[in-house]
Amino acid sequence: METAHAVARDVIPSYSPCQEYRSMWNWMMLGLESNRVIGLRIAKLMRGGKAAQREAHRMVSEKMLAAAKASTSLMAGASGDKIVEQYRRKVAANAKRLSRKRSRKRKSR
Repeated sequence: METAHAVARDVIPSYSPCQEYRSMWNWMMLGLESNRVIGLRIAKLMRGGKAAQREAHRMVSEKMLAAAKASTSLMAGASGDKIVEQYRRKVAANAKRLSRKRSRKRKSR
């Protein structure tokens, strides 16, 4: 009985099992990184104020734009791995932005 890897090698000459593991790794890391961003966003939303309001609006508009970009990329022939990489870059940028320490001076009363 042939394994899936052997069948895939016959069908796709440049096939490598490493591609599957890389794909699984990217999906897993997207889930973990997204979880961190969700936690950071929840913390920001719980603090309230204008910053939380801006973050809520930004979160919704980013999701709509990301979905539109992903669907456009898919229609243009991008692979699922490329779409996941796009999402991971955006998630990494959000994590960096949300985890920065803001040092604003408070107004004296």
